[in-house]
Parts: sequence; structure tokens; C-alpha cells
Amino acid sequence: MSTGHILTDPQQAIIAMQEQKLQQTLAYVSAHSPFFKKHFQKSGISPLSIKTLAELKQVPPIGKEQLQLFNDDFLCVPKREVIEYSSTSGTLGSPVNIALTENDLLRLAINEYHSFTCAGATADDIFQLMLTLDRQFMAGMAYYSGLRKIGAGIIRLGPGVPSLQLDTISRLNPTAIVAVPSFIIKLIDFAEQHGINLNESSVKKAICIGENIRNTDFSLNVLGRKIAGAWNIDLYSTYASTEMQTAFTECGFFCGGHMQPELIILEMLDDNDNPVSPGEPGEVTITTLGVTGMPLVRYKTGDICIHHVGQCRCGRWSTRLSPVVGRKKQMIKFKGTTLYPPALFDMLNDMEDVRDYVVEVYSNEVGTDEVKLHILPSNLAEETDRKIRANLQARLRVSPHVSYISQEELQKMQMPETGRKLMKFMDNRHPG
Repeated sequence: MSTGHILTDPQQAIIAMQEQKLQQTLAYVSAHSPFFKKHFQKSGISPLSIKTLAELKQVPPIGKEQLQLFNDDFLCVPKREVIEYSSTSGTLGSPVNIALTENDLLRLAINEYHSFTCAGATADDIFQLMLTLDRQFMAGMAYYSGLRKIGAGIIRLGPGVPSLQLDTISRLNPTAIVAVPSFIIKLIDFAEQHGINLNESSVKKAICIGENIRNTDFSLNVLGRKIAGAWNIDLYSTYASTEMQTAFTECGFFCGGHMQPELIILEMLDDNDNPVSPGEPGEVTITTLGVTGMPLVRYKTGDICIHHVGQCRCGRWSTRLSPVVGRKKQMIKFKGTTLYPPALFDMLNDMEDVRDYVVEVYSNEVGTDEVKLHILPSNLAEETDRKIRANLQARLRVSPHVSYISQEELQKMQMPETGRKLMKFMDNRHPG
């Protein structure tokens, strides 16, 4: 696979390249994908007649439900050609298996090569990977292979254990870390408790995964401000999913994650599957380019973002994505108020009496949503409880249930034995 990168080409050149790759993708899935053969036939469309990005809308979108129900039918190659099996985390239902060929692994490396270089990484960097590197987690493998392609040094330390992370930083002097933002807060807390000055460390930047560090206007949110206020490092946002096998990563101007147009076609759709205008929230819908194992056409991710077009100050013309506003399936209707988990996280991160938390949503006896906050408080004083409840009432206008738990209980909820990601949201609602 070519590593020629066209991110600085004008938009028309990008469109022409994408349309050529789209035609190749549609021909490939028409010939090799059991699912898409049936999907095209059932929809009464001739995929080979689709030549332009505008004509792609003839294909009805698909979602995670189809990927879960007909997982094996998306495979386009004999199983002997599958090199790696990854899976989704199962945040929104049962996990989905994603089979990758040798070509797909090379594509994944190219994806992260461009992601890291977009964030300013060079062969002179040393990256400490503070994330899951096993358990079928595609991202850990992708980061490793992308950094190898750059020629950067890599420290595969895995998630958790602040003491070990900081000891390794002091011994090996990494210039950058890849981590979940809320774990970076744990590092900061540990450093403060043990008299460690992080600003004297070798680390100059953090690639932040899995959680928002910015608002939709690209200013730092509460979590981002907490990190920046304690550790003078550059913070880069990323957005990705296992299904799309592609990442959107910020450049040094920090104004949205750049699309990689040679790897993916992006559509932003409303509830009626019509395109939304730049600056308006829409559902991220993707068509993969260059994937041979399990390519996807017009796959609705369930993630709501805002997109921006035009030339970035870095010179790239690629579409940029905001942080995730919320996930369609995670939208909460609570006592007449519509909430998304990221907004709840932001509010809880801003409360000085809340050390950590898990948000749980479940169905009550009449089938409507209830919200329970499992909170690790700064202390168990009555005054602390009063302040937390008053703050929640003032900010939400409604009062969720509150349960105070210990550090050990919280850790079990956030990182169950079979988990690979820090869980801050538990959706225990009845289906339907």
C-alpha cells in the first residue's frame, strides 16, 4: 500500500481521489462481501453505477445492529487470509469482531503514522503507551505499528499503576505519552502526593484517547483544563473506532481531528439521513477505503460530532471533526431533560468535592430513564454531601440518585476483569 499522503492537496484533488477509491471499494464489496451483495440487491441499486460522492447516498446506510447480527457476512476474504482478529469494546451492546488482513495491518500502520505525524511526532520522540495492548484492542496495536513506521522509540507499559508510569518516565525519559485523559489526572494526583514535579519531566505532549479534552469550540473542557493547569504539555485530541480502522487526530493548531481522505469517506447525517451543514451536529457516517478484510459502506457510527471544512492553518484541506458531543444510543431522557454522558462527565469533573465517579442509567418500573451517580467523594462529611447535591440540582435542574462508594468499589466498576477501557458510563436500561 502506498504511503503517499495528499492531505495538503486542494479539495477538488481530494474529491477526485476519493471518488476513484470509492468505485474500487464498491466493486470490491460487490464481488466479495456476502452482506453487501444482499444489501445492494435488497435495495435495488447497482453499486457499479455509482461514480461520485454525491451518488453514494443511493446506498442505504447501515448501523451497528447489522454488524452485530451479520458479523461474519461482512468478511470479504477466506479465513486463511485473516491475520488479526480485533473486537469492539461492547460499549453499545455485544462486541463486534473485526478481521484484518495483512493489507489491513499495513493500512492501520499508515493510518497511525499520519495521525502521529499530524500531532508533530518524529523519529526523535519516545512514546510511553499507557493503554491496553492486548485483549483484541485494535488501538494499542495500531499505535505501536504507527510509531514503528515513524521510527520513534516506544515504551509499552500498558494501563494503570501511576507509580510505575512515573518511575518509567524518570528512567527512560519519554517525550510523549498516549493515555486516557482521566488517567493523566491520576498521574497528576499521584505526583502531587509524592512531591514529583511533572513539569521537570521529559514529557512534552500527550495524545489523548477515549475521552474529550475539548469543547465543541475547541477550547479545553474541564478535564483538559485540569491537566493543562498542572502539567505544561501539549494535549492532542483523537477520535477513532475499531470499525472504521482510521483515526482523526488534531494538528498543532488544535482545531479538530483531521480526516485522512485516502483512508475514509466521511458523511455527517441528521436523523433522516440527510447531510448536515458544517458547524451543525450530525452522526458520523463512514465508508472505509482500502480495507480488504471487512470494509464498510455508509456505516453510521452512532457518534454525534460537528464537522468543519476549508483549509486549516496547518495547510491541510481535510475535513476536521469536533470532539464527540454524544452517542445516539447513550442519550438520556431524565425527568424531561435530555442529557449526553459527556456533558455529565464535564459537570462532575468540575466539582471539587468529587474525586472520581461512574454514571449509571437504568430503566424504572414504568420504563423511563433513571440516573444514578456512583461518586468517590473528597470526604464523607454531611457538608460535602449537601454541596454535591446542591451543585447537581443547580446544574442539571433535576436530582439524580447519588451513591457514595470507596476507591476499591469504584475501581471494580471502572475496570471490570474482562474490560480493557476505563468505564465511566454504565447503560443498564431495558432494550427497546
